[in-house]
Amino acid sequence: MRIYSKLILVVLLANIAFAQKTTNRIYHPFTGTLLFSVNGGSTLARTDYRDFVLDYQGQVSFEYFIPTYSKSSLGLKGYGSFLFLNNKDSRYTPSTVRTEITSFGGAIIYNLSLGEVIFPQLSVGGSYNFYTPKGDNGVTLPPLDGVKRNEVNYNVDLGFRIPLTDELIFNLSGGIQISPKDYLDNKVRGTDNDLFFNAMAGFSYAFFGESDNDNDGILDSEDECPGTKRGIKVDSKGCPLDTDRDGVADYMDECSGTPEGVKVSNSGCPVDTDRDGVPDYMDICPGTASGVLIDEYGCPRDKDDDGVADYQDDCPNTAKGIPVDRKGCPLDSDSDGVADYLDKCPNTPRNIQVDSTGCELQKEAVVQDAPVPQIPISKPTPARKEYVLSGATSFGPGKSDLLSSAYVELDKLVLVMNEEPKSKWLIEGHTDAQGNPEKNRALSLKRANAVLEFFVDRGISRLRFKIRGMGSDDPVANNNTESGRAKNRRVKIIRTE
Repeated sequence: MRIYSKLILVVLLANIAFAQKTTNRIYHPFTGTLLFSVNGGSTLARTDYRDFVLDYQGQVSFEYFIPTYSKSSLGLKGYGSFLFLNNKDSRYTPSTVRTEITSFGGAIIYNLSLGEVIFPQLSVGGSYNFYTPKGDNGVTLPPLDGVKRNEVNYNVDLGFRIPLTDELIFNLSGGIQISPKDYLDNKVRGTDNDLFFNAMAGFSYAFFGESDNDNDGILDSEDECPGTKRGIKVDSKGCPLDTDRDGVADYMDECSGTPEGVKVSNSGCPVDTDRDGVPDYMDICPGTASGVLIDEYGCPRDKDDDGVADYQDDCPNTAKGIPVDRKGCPLDSDSDGVADYLDKCPNTPRNIQVDSTGCELQKEAVVQDAPVPQIPISKPTPARKEYVLSGATSFGPGKSDLLSSAYVELDKLVLVMNEEPKSKWLIEGHTDAQGNPEKNRALSLKRANAVLEFFVDRGISRLRFKIRGMGSDDPVANNNTESGRAKNRRVKIIRTE
C-alpha cells in the first residue's frame, strides 16, 4: 500500500510540474474525451513456481481524461480483465498450475503529449481479483486452509498511445500486478508474495473529444482563424494577436505600439510615402524629394534658419537675422553687389559703381558738403510677442480641424504678419495630460499644422514658420482639474524675430 501511495504522489507532482513549466496554452488532444478500449496480450507469472511460461489476458476499459490546457493530462480508468497465469515447476506436485483470474479495477492515468504522434502514459491503480488455480487436466485445486480466493492487487502500467485518426487510437503497454499475499499459485513457499507481468496491445475509440488542428490552444469549434501557424500567439478567438490594433498581427509587425488610427504598411510600420524617415502622420512636409536632409518634422533641413532649405541654399551658414533671397543669399535690393545688411547707401541706381559700403565711388576728391545724416527708421513691432489660441473653442474634442470660431483671432494675426513681412513665427501645439503621451504629441502637432495651413491659405509664406508639437510636456495649469486641463489644451503662436 505504501508503494501504491508513493506512485500516485509521483504522478500528481509530475502533472503539476509540467503544467507550471508550460507557458503557452496547449490543447491536449485527449482532454475531455471518453475512451472505450479493448486490449489483449500476454502474462508472465512470478510465483513459487520458477519456470517462465507465458499465458494470455484480455481487457476492456473506459477512460475519461479531465479537460486541461497543458502538455500533460490526468484521467480516470475503470476496467475488467480476464487472464491466465501459467505456473510451472517440476519440483512440485502438481508440476503445473494454471490460475484463472477475473478482475475489476480502477486507476489514475497520467498522459503526456509529445507532439501529435506519441503519447506516453503511466497508470497507477488497484483491482479486485477472483482467482481459481487449476492443476493437471484443468481440475480445480482445493483451496488452502482458511484462504478465500479473492483479493485486492496493486497495478502499475507504462505504455504509449498513437492516434491513427481523430477517434481511433493504437495502444501498447506493459505493467506489473502485485499481490499482497502468496496464494495465486495455490502454494505457500518462502516469504515472497506473488506477482505477474503483462504486455498488451489494442485499440481505443474516443467519444466526445474535440480537435485543435492548428494546436493554438483554441478548439476548432471556437476558432475563428483555423490553420494558424504553429508557435504564433493568438487571442481568445484563435486569431493571431494584434496588440496595437493596426491590422497587422504581432508576429508580422515590425513596429509594435503604433498609435491607433495611423495608416500602416504590410509590415505594421506607419506609412512614410516620401521615404524620408518621418511617418506620414508626423510629417509636416509630405512629398519631400528623395535624398534631401530633413528635420524631425519631415521638412527639409534649414541649418542656418534663414527660411531656405539647405538643398536649395546657395549661401549656407548665413548669419541669423539677415534677410535672404529665394536662393538663401543675403538680400541685395539695389543689385549693387553689396548685401542690404552691409549697404550704407540703399537704393543705389543700377549700373552705378559702389564701394564696399554700397555707396557710389567718387570720381574726384572734391570737398563736398557733409551728407545729411539719416535717422534710422525703427522697425515696427507688434504689441504682443505671444498669442494663445484656446483648444476648447478652436478644435473639436480629440480633433485637429479648426472650428470657425477660431477664424476671428487668427485673421487679426494675419494683419499683424502682413504689417511685418519679415517677422518669423513659431507655432506650438499643446494638450492636457489625459490619454496616451504619443497620441497627445501627434494631436498637438496636427493642430499646430492646421493653424499653419490657415496662415498659408491667407497668403503668408510657409517659410516664415516653425512648427512644434509639445503634447502635454509644458502645462500652464494643474492637469488634475477640469479647468486646468482646459487651459493646457491650447495653441501658442510666438513671434521669434
